[in-house]
Formats: sequence, C-alpha cells, structure tokens
Amino acid sequence: MLRRTLLAALIAAVAAFALYWWLTAPAVLAVPAPIRNPDLANGQELFHAGGCSSCHATPNQPDRLRLGGGLALGSPFGTFYVPNISPDPAYGIGRWSEADFVNAVMRGVSPAGTHYFPAFPYTSYHLASVDDVRDLFAYLKTLPSVSGTVGDHALPFPFNIRRNVGIWKLLFMDTAPFVADAARSPQWNRGAYLVNAFGHCAECHSPRNALGGIIASQRFAGGPNPEGEGWVPNITQQGIGNWSEKDIADFLETGDLPEGDSASGAMRAVIKNLAQLTAEDRAAMAAYLKSLPPVQGPTPPKRKEGG
Repeated sequence: MLRRTLLAALIAAVAAFALYWWLTAPAVLAVPAPIRNPDLANGQELFHAGGCSSCHATPNQPDRLRLGGGLALGSPFGTFYVPNISPDPAYGIGRWSEADFVNAVMRGVSPAGTHYFPAFPYTSYHLASVDDVRDLFAYLKTLPSVSGTVGDHALPFPFNIRRNVGIWKLLFMDTAPFVADAARSPQWNRGAYLVNAFGHCAECHSPRNALGGIIASQRFAGGPNPEGEGWVPNITQQGIGNWSEKDIADFLETGDLPEGDSASGAMRAVIKNLAQLTAEDRAAMAAYLKSLPPVQGPTPPKRKEGG
C-alpha cells in the first residue's frame, strides 16, 4: 500500500511539474518578413515616446544616447538593474537579430528563450506594430556602442525564478494588438497608440495588485510609485479634469503644470523625452488623455505636518 501511495505521489508530482513547465514556456511571435526598409526618423520618434534613455542611459554621465544600462529600479519584489541596449556586440544588443528584438519588446522573451521580468514594460509594448518596433531597432543600431556589464537583479526567492514569469504573463499579460477606434479621429487614435504602447503611461500611473499586475478597473488612476517612494498622480479626468488639451500638451513639452508648479521626480526624465516628440504627437497624446473618463483611484496617504 505504501509503495502504491508513493508511486501515485511521484506520478502526481511529475504531472504537476510537466503542467508547470508547459504553462510557463515562453511564447514568441512569428515575425513576418519586412515589407519596407526601416524608417530611422520614425524609430527616433518612438525612442523618445518610449523614454528609452530614461532607463537605459548609463547613469552619471551626460550623454543620454549612451545606453549602457545599470540604473537600479526598486520594487516590492526586489531591485532590477536595467540592461545595456547599446549596439555593442559583446555587452549590448549588437548581435541580436530583428526577430530577437521584436520578441524581447513585444513578448518579453530574450534571444536565449527565457522570460524577461515585467519591470521591462512589454505588457504595454505588445500593442506596438512590428514595423514600428523594427524602426526602433534600426535607430538603436545608429547609437554609440557602450561596453561594460550590468549587475544581476537582486531578487529574493521565488521572484528570482524567471520561469515563474510565465504564470505571471498568463494572469496579467494581454497580447492583443492595438486596434484603432473607427469612431474616433486619426489624432485621437495616434494619441491612444502612443500613450498605451510606446509611452507605457499606465505602467506607472495605475495601481497594482499584490502580484504586481495593473488593476484594470483603475487604469491611469494613479497610485503608489512602483519604485516604492512617493505617489503617482491620477491622469484621468478625476485627476486632471480642469486641464485643457493645451495644458496637457504644454506639460508634456515643458513639465510645467497649469497652476505654476513643475514636474518632479522621475517625471522630469520622462518630460525630457517627450519634449523631443513632434508637436503633433504631443497634441495627439493630449487629446487622448483628455478623453479618459474620470476614474477614482487609491487614496494618497496624508502628508505629515511640516512635510
């Protein structure tokens, strides 16, 4: 009887592991052959829209196009270190194929076939078009090569097990493409695309659950800073309902709030990127953001007296 019980337990354990392995297998995108040459100007625009230099530029040096990585990103799950995405063949992405880059950006899968942690906002980038991601890749290859390794992420068990990210993706990652709303203007649709895909605004401006997934019903409604310090504001009409489209567009260019204050914290780096966009793209983002219905987000903590 004991033998049978042990055998049954072993079979169950093997079956459970096989199911886990199957559920957590990285899923890649079948990248179609290109139908046009890369558009470097478009790639540069999307580089700024995505704020790539804010995270990937080597810290403590002035050139925002030297993408050697190394920035530490705090989170409730540990500290992530941003990788080198310069064209360096040894330390960056110089040996990556176009398909490698597309799958990294849109599916969160490395060229080695492992999951990237969702500190990399591929949960937003999946909405991008493959051609736009190709253009971004082509632009990145024109930037300076930067040598040097980046430290390993400092994550406790079980968050350091990359295979577990497959379960997280099943729970929280949608891979549906962006679909334009035929009832809306081309400007609104361009803004929706930039805000939700490359701009990945919801990644910071939305509250998250205990597992780090965005709470869909409170998307864009603000919440605790994912890096653990401060509060990210509500950017629905609940939070910025008194802003005009021009106010929003001006803020995306200058960082100046309508009431005279200025952007602070990480948003200052974001503004440096968005200021490089065309005025038309900033206006499109403003039109989309102004259309967001009011959503009540989490209540910010009260500020201490004298703080």
